[in-house]
Formats: sequence, structure tokens, C-alpha cells
Amino acid sequence: MWKTLRQIVRTGIVSEPPPSSDEDLRIAEALRSRILKVLGRALCIRAIDAGSCNGCELEIHALNNPLYNIEQLGIRFVASPRHADLLLITGPVAKNMEVAVRRAYDATPDPKLVVAVGDCGCTGGIFGESYASCGRVANVVPVDVAVPGCPPRPRQILAGILTAISRPAPR
Repeated sequence: MWKTLRQIVRTGIVSEPPPSSDEDLRIAEALRSRILKVLGRALCIRAIDAGSCNGCELEIHALNNPLYNIEQLGIRFVASPRHADLLLITGPVAKNMEVAVRRAYDATPDPKLVVAVGDCGCTGGIFGESYASCGRVANVVPVDVAVPGCPPRPRQILAGILTAISRPAPR
């Protein structure tokens, strides 16, 4: 034990230099203040899977992990469209989901925003329009922002959300 204590005294305090300022923290603070300026509170999102393969949902779930941590930006997911400011819709709208998507859109209070996520949500993807699919989300409800990709990365989805709230007042 004495040998270890002598070693500690001889060596002194050894630590790494303090980290430089993080640009991401400045961006996060700017985004948080922008959301508060536009809405006056947290941005509430209702995610709707209208018939996707779940690839986009995995990327949306990644937004809540510690790397992206959208909660710190003042963005949160809600269970009801009645509490939402923005609908995040993935997949080509299946015929069985057409009525549900319209009802969710109608239940969302004005002013409402809609973001179509993924190639299927933007264009209908490989499914297109058929007996089982209405195709892209814009065929069912008005879309403010489309985020292409199969699936889009979480940063692209976040950029689409921020683009939607940065636009002038919606309908």
C-alpha cells in the first residue's frame, strides 16, 4: 500500500486536457430556442405507420436514443393525434389505413404539420398505387415536408421535422 501511495505522490495529478467547446451543443440550444419561439412549448409528434416495412420506424426510434436525444431539443412523441402538433407518417398508405390516417389528420388540432418519411411515404416506393395501396401520403392528406430515403437516417428525419416547423404558418 505504501508503494502505491508513494507512486501517487511522485506522479501527481494526471488528467486529460479539458474538451474544446462543442458546436453540437450550440446547435441544440439554437434548435431548442427556435421550437420554443415558434410553439411556446415542446413540439409534440404523433408517429403513424401507414403500411411500411418498419425500416423508417427503426430510424425514428433511434431519435430517442442517447446519441440523438431529441427530448433535449424540446421534441417529444405523444400517443394521441389530439395532443400532436405534427404527424410523422411512414410507408405507403395501405387501403386499410386510409381512413385511420384521415381521422388522425382531422383529430390533430390546427395549425398542424405533416411530414412524410421514407421513399414509400414520399412517392409510394416500390409499392406504388395498387388495389392494396393508396401510394404516397400526399394522396391521402396534405404533406408539408417529405423526407426521402430507404430508410432515411435519423439526422435526415430530424432535419425534415425542423424544416417543417421553420416554415411560415401552415394551412
